[in-house]
Amino acid sequence: MSANLTLNMEARLDEIDRIHAAVEILAQAEGWPEELLFQIKLVVEEMGTNIVKYGDDGEGKTDVRITLTSESEALTMEIVDDGKPFDPFTEAPPPDLDSPVSERPIGGLGVYLVQQLMDEARYAREDGKNKLTFIKRRTS
Repeated sequence: MSANLTLNMEARLDEIDRIHAAVEILAQAEGWPEELLFQIKLVVEEMGTNIVKYGDDGEGKTDVRITLTSESEALTMEIVDDGKPFDPFTEAPPPDLDSPVSERPIGGLGVYLVQQLMDEARYAREDGKNKLTFIKRRTS
């Protein structure tokens, strides 16, 4: 069992629904459990939204490429964008997990949540592009 899916999008919020639909087709073809599909769609939503909201480098539209590799032992997702350099794992402010929910600011949990859901989450800046890599191991 091995499948690849590569999708290109402009950094626009309305593109995320199109990416979700393509991921759902891959998940169905590969027989992913619902929990895995939910987790991958959440990563796409959170990281895609961050790129759309904060990735513009002021030099025109930001392009994004999402590649999914589904293998029997793990699912790997790579998100590459040509926006301004930003490592969400070291540059995003840590979320407030101690205050009561009613007192916390809106937002700020997405990166933390993604890191908790994925087995690996890495950032690199390569060839002038941000590269996020996520790995979710499949349990036997």
